[in-house]
Amino acid sequence: MKNFTIVYVLMLSVALFSCKEKATSKINTSNLETAKERDAVIGLGSAIIDFDKREYDFGEVTEGELVEGSFEIINKGKVDLIITSAKATCGCTVPEWPKEAIKPGESAPLKFTFNSRGRVGKQSKSITLQTNSEKVTETIRIKGTVVKKS
Repeated sequence: MKNFTIVYVLMLSVALFSCKEKATSKINTSNLETAKERDAVIGLGSAIIDFDKREYDFGEVTEGELVEGSFEIINKGKVDLIITSAKATCGCTVPEWPKEAIKPGESAPLKFTFNSRGRVGKQSKSITLQTNSEKVTETIRIKGTVVKKS
């Protein structure tokens, strides 16, 4: 036990006296500035996406008609909102989304065209957006009824 105590005291002494250099002298100031800038951006959070509506009801149309509509996309965050893609559940719906960043507090339209040809009955289609918002994926819906030509 006495030998253990001596070894322990020696190791503790070596550890205390070997760290003569101050830790702050090892910090690279350019790395510190880069980290501050990064943390400032991170502190702003992510873009926050919102819509004027999440569902567009086109009502009743005759088979073969094209339905055109739009959703207003609103950026309620503190950083630019970027939409990387917009995909519909089927080829009958074609979305056209803003390719430029949407600035904080601003809005932009997401336009779509729905082709009712061969789609008689109740319709419900989704458009899925990939964004830089916190949720990353957002879904909006289009619905209505297509009646057969007389």
